[in-house]
Amino acid sequence: MAQESRELVVLLTHGTDHELSSVAFTIACGGITSGLKVYAFLTSASVDLVRRRAVDMTHVPPLDPLNALMADFMARGGTIWACPPCVKARGYTQEDLIDGVVIMGASAMHERLKAGAASLSF
Repeated sequence: MAQESRELVVLLTHGTDHELSSVAFTIACGGITSGLKVYAFLTSASVDLVRRRAVDMTHVPPLDPLNALMADFMARGGTIWACPPCVKARGYTQEDLIDGVVIMGASAMHERLKAGAASLSF
């Protein structure tokens, strides 16, 4: 019997203007609730989600407000990685991002996948 994965990598590509960002963090929080260690890898427009105050007004009913979903995700041990080239392309630095976000290349995500993590893309 194959060993059950205890990790989940959620790859996000959408920004504040797309409901899939809220859906992704809702599902990521659900993964934590179910006992998984969850990593969110943000690339392309999703890097905008972690710019300070960027999601303060984003709310897709009936889901919780995006800032609450992301705060809950991180408070419960979720890890958010932001793609370095995507961060740089937008002129952001670490100081522009919310506390706890790590600017980290895709190799970190690949290591989790090679170790057997499940993955979802939004």
